[in-house]
Amino acid sequence: MTGQQTYMALETAEAPEAVARMLATNRQALKELGRLYRDRKPSHIVTCARGSSDHAASYFKYLIEITLGLPCCSVGASVVSVYGAKLALRDTLLLTISQSGKSPDILAFQAEAKRAGIPTLAVTNTEDSPLAREADLCLPLCAGTERSVAATKTFIASAAMAAGLAAVCGGESGLVDALDHLPDDLTKALALRWSQAEEILSASTSSYVLGRGPSHPMAGEAALKLKETSGLHAEAYSAAEVVHGPMELIGEGFPVLVLAPKDKAAATTAETARRLGAAGARVITPDYAPTRHPLLDPVSLIQTFYGSAERIARLRGRDPDRPRLLKKVTETK
Repeated sequence: MTGQQTYMALETAEAPEAVARMLATNRQALKELGRLYRDRKPSHIVTCARGSSDHAASYFKYLIEITLGLPCCSVGASVVSVYGAKLALRDTLLLTISQSGKSPDILAFQAEAKRAGIPTLAVTNTEDSPLAREADLCLPLCAGTERSVAATKTFIASAAMAAGLAAVCGGESGLVDALDHLPDDLTKALALRWSQAEEILSASTSSYVLGRGPSHPMAGEAALKLKETSGLHAEAYSAAEVVHGPMELIGEGFPVLVLAPKDKAAATTAETARRLGAAGARVITPDYAPTRHPLLDPVSLIQTFYGSAERIARLRGRDPDRPRLLKKVTETK
């Protein structure tokens, strides 16, 4: 890949513009969702997604629970598509997130939710997909075609959409204003480079990626990308959970990438990093471009990470656009 720009690099660079376009396009739909939420007053929210989309759904879960105090749970699509369960869904909303909008198991789950009579919201990058057509309300990502197998701009747009959904439900007044500035903040994040992380991880065989609260799903996304693009065995953990067992695998020089925004978990995350360093880990806690709201900082972190992930893959002699065993659209049943 020397001298040739990958689709992953190009699409990572397109993310700020994609987020701006997504927010502008969905302004009215987000208002409708806000009204729906206030009218329904759900006792909880249900999500259904897979892969990177499920990381975006998990980010949404943290935002909703932190800002609204409203429980949000992810339900496995297979309970419907494989096991044939009839779910007792009531007093809730369903949010599905799927880049392609075509996965049979996600479609089956949405159909079951409609049978149960609850509102269905679909976030997808494919506006004419079955998921979009059959949902009560579709919120398109507007990210444009993504040619690299590794999702980048669609994930960042999904995470920004998750923040938009949380904002219009009324949980955090400052979140709405901060979202308007997010594309500019992501442009600053794009300009950062995590050189130390690239040097260490490109020469590693295994690693941990840590986060806590809203940055925990971003750790999951980062670990997934290291697997997909670099063939690197990377595992994501909460900065709280890693000391409950996984810490035993830490040896001298074991790399640990810590995604640590300056939020309410910063002090406890720093203490975990200190403990892992004392156990011999090589802890990497890179700088990031802060946004206008601490709950959006995890999105800035993943924007910067994607640039480093692409370079790590190339340093390891791999094409990040074309993993050996993966394809762009995965349709699970």
